[in-house]
Amino acid sequence: MTAPIVQRLRDAAAALPAERVSMQNMAQTHGPAVAVGLMAVIVVLPIPFGNVLPALAMMLIGLGLVFRDGVAVVLGLAMAGLALFVTAGLLLMAWAWGGDWITRWVSM
Repeated sequence: MTAPIVQRLRDAAAALPAERVSMQNMAQTHGPAVAVGLMAVIVVLPIPFGNVLPALAMMLIGLGLVFRDGVAVVLGLAMAGLALFVTAGLLLMAWAWGGDWITRWVSM
């Protein structure tokens, strides 16, 4: 009694060869280390609600590495890209909206 979309996703996952999503291929890249480093820097930044997406990305990457699951690592890397994009957008909005105020405050 599963939904049709769930059954299609199960069939698609079963058709993938194990080598495509295995952790052995991911172990040779430095992508997870660089992404975790960037996400750690973003989590420390004092941006309100700006650390939720990087924390989720680090959680997915960490769980994928612990359980040797390449799909979780790839999802974590995709979440890290999204978190980087959102954080850059937040910083640019803060710069655009608050830049004039900061220059007036400093020049006083």
